[in-house]
Amino acid sequence: MTASLVIQTSFLGDMVLTTPLLAYLADAGPVDVVSTPAGAALLANHPAVRRTIVYDKRGRDRGALGVMRMASHLREARYDSAYLAQGSMRSGALALAAGIRERVGFASSAGRWFYTTRVPPIENMHHAARLLALGTRAPERTVDPDTLRPRLYPGAPERSAVDALLATARPGAPIIALAPGSVWATKRWPYFADLARAFANEAQIAIVGAEADRALAAEITATAPDAIDATGRLSLLASAELIRRAALLVTNDSAPQHLASAMNTPTVAVFGPTVPEFGFGPLASRSAVAGHDALACRPCDRHGPQRCPLGHWRCMREITPDAVASLARQLLSFGTS
Repeated sequence: MTASLVIQTSFLGDMVLTTPLLAYLADAGPVDVVSTPAGAALLANHPAVRRTIVYDKRGRDRGALGVMRMASHLREARYDSAYLAQGSMRSGALALAAGIRERVGFASSAGRWFYTTRVPPIENMHHAARLLALGTRAPERTVDPDTLRPRLYPGAPERSAVDALLATARPGAPIIALAPGSVWATKRWPYFADLARAFANEAQIAIVGAEADRALAAEITATAPDAIDATGRLSLLASAELIRRAALLVTNDSAPQHLASAMNTPTVAVFGPTVPEFGFGPLASRSAVAGHDALACRPCDRHGPQRCPLGHWRCMREITPDAVASLARQLLSFGTS
């Protein structure tokens, strides 16, 4: 049986949101995934994935020679179908050069000229549903939430790493995970330290993020000294395992939000320059979104600029710690009622 090939070399959140498509395709046969090195790590242990093929497009596989080398490798597998979850010209050219007969992607993608089947994306649809439509070949406005929710599968190494990290946690205290980071500066809500102070006496605060988020974590630990700083200390899958153990995650519109969706952890997501209607809101069964809906300038960017175009950054500055704490308490009380 010939495997399907999914090409997803975009952001980490996009890889998480691709997992419902992988599960759908796996019902019909084996699924292989072309991924960045970081994305491949997220798919470890995933039952829908036969193998991941690491494509280091910014490193050893960069440029035209890297495309042709990867295409030659893929050609040996004789895939019948490729699903272009990442719609760049490079990904489309890769699938064509690999000799894959059927190439399915979005009609709006830059690489659409390389596709044999073009699926029309629906703007006001969650991106996980848009990606799933590549498999069904027809976008559906209503998708069963359980089918749509992404899934990740931390293993024994990840569980052990989190066990070690939480060795100093307060016994019996619920864990509230905070994710203060984002690649885009305007998407970083500035009051995580205030939120940590509000919950420090009743919960164990744990801070998740990359090494680049250490300075943001230091601001939080300055106000909540017993907070556990996991930034830069856990792999992506281990971060997902830590989030799984949390009673709640409070996060910006960034990758940890999607990890929480995959682990079905209650989530408060803070949206500033972006909005959930772009298709990247939380998918956990219990979630809430904090956003400044009264601003006429919002949203200003699909990803979030590095600086506010108008210079005031009100979309984040005017979302108060009390407002976010109130949403958090609602989710926490629901979980214990």
